[in-house]
Amino acid sequence: MFPGLNPKKMQAMMHQLGIAQEEINANKVIIQTDKENIIINNPSVIKIKMQGQENFQISGDVSEEEIEEDNTEEDIKTIIEKTGCTKEQAKKALEEAGNDLTEALLNLN
Repeated sequence: MFPGLNPKKMQAMMHQLGIAQEEINANKVIIQTDKENIIINNPSVIKIKMQGQENFQISGDVSEEEIEEDNTEEDIKTIIEKTGCTKEQAKKALEEAGNDLTEALLNLN
């Protein structure tokens, strides 16, 4: 953080400011988004408590993988069976509902 500063002095200063750090022994960190998973292998994870909030600092080997939508075709068939709509209408309803089958069915009825 500050070059040349003794780590023990830095820790003492942070303690005086009400900042606590804790190293978390983690094997893998996965951040899930709507479209992909961000995977951090061999992570270094530090939990920082400051002013009543917890923050995490993560570093490591980062990779990304797209989320597969295996159930989409199955969901489209279900929507067609339950509502009698066309395949295009079922796809559109699923997209508008964020691939939430229940919401798509409710929107079409």
